[in-house]
Amino acid sequence: MMAKQISNLFLPVVIAGLALMTSCENDLKDLQKISANEVSKPIERYTNVDVIYSDSAKVKAHMTSPLMLEYKIAKPYTEMPKGVKVIFYDNALKESSTIIADYAIRREAEKNIELRKNVVGTNATGDTFTSDELIWDENTKQIHSNKLVHVKMVDGSVTDGTSFTSDENLNHWKLTQGTGIIHVNNKDISQ
Repeated sequence: MMAKQISNLFLPVVIAGLALMTSCENDLKDLQKISANEVSKPIERYTNVDVIYSDSAKVKAHMTSPLMLEYKIAKPYTEMPKGVKVIFYDNALKESSTIIADYAIRREAEKNIELRKNVVGTNATGDTFTSDELIWDENTKQIHSNKLVHVKMVDGSVTDGTSFTSDENLNHWKLTQGTGIIHVNNKDISQ
């Protein structure tokens, strides 16, 4: 009788043990997935960000963003998923250019900020530059893009092109493969 009770218990215990081992394996896989997801989550989250960039104690740029997420991983980066506004200043602390975008990401190692989605830049003379992407290289102090860039100048001239490069003040800019309508003053045409 006792042997029958033990054998009746043995089968359910073995089945329960196998079920536990199987569920542990699944739990371990789930734990690894969760752990991998945790690595890509931001370590720090900031709201209503207001940052001043300076060089040799001179203010060079002012950046604001409603939300900034810092990812401290092997290749750290900072993301601004709700938009950003950057104002650049000249040596006299006058606004030299402004750039706004719906999204930005700053890659720490490369020292660049990729501005994406509805990017609009304006220089001190009022010329506007619109694109889906502009990249500000902090090392070279240049802004560039390989996406289509539309330029509307104060005199009403417009031009579109790719391979855009400019200084960070958007004053000395170049477009390749450009097309547009340029207004020319009759006085400016040499005879």
